[in-house]
Amino acid sequence: MDRLLRDDAQTIAEGANIYSDIAVRRLDSPRMKICRGFPQRLHHTVPHWVEPGALFHIRVALDREKEQRALTDPQLAQGILDSAKFYEARLRWHITLFLLMPDHLHALLSFARDESMSEVIRSWKRFHARMNRVIWQEGYFDHRLRADERGEQLSVKMNYIRQNPVAAGLCAKSEEWPWVIDPFGREH
Repeated sequence: MDRLLRDDAQTIAEGANIYSDIAVRRLDSPRMKICRGFPQRLHHTVPHWVEPGALFHIRVALDREKEQRALTDPQLAQGILDSAKFYEARLRWHITLFLLMPDHLHALLSFARDESMSEVIRSWKRFHARMNRVIWQEGYFDHRLRADERGEQLSVKMNYIRQNPVAAGLCAKSEEWPWVIDPFGREH
């Protein structure tokens, strides 16, 4: 198990370079712009491997009893966002929204049918604990959005997450917040 985690951490660490020389292109589209080694815009129809209706609101927090740098520290924040995109590229999860706050993050994620959500999140948290010395709070919050929470309720949930930095007084408008992956809105 420990060997798998080391291999996973090494793969993620190398992930920033995985796309650096690849021109990402759909058959029916022109060349896609590459940004920091990842496509600037990801194709965001829900992949076939995602269980229909399996969308989760995930909240992961720092251990507030330990003094540490904020998740929005520019170098750390960029590494976290890059690893989130890497996990999506590796089909570990599908991002609907991913937003960093100084002491926690919110994400709307879908997971593959054959992946354990808790194992995927545990692996991702462990990578950042080892590579970036992030001390996470034990566990995480998750809420599965039911089919009847889609549509308008999903929009409300996404708006709540997008407005988090505004409500905390970190920016005047949600569009100004740089630490977000928002394929259906805007992306950092």
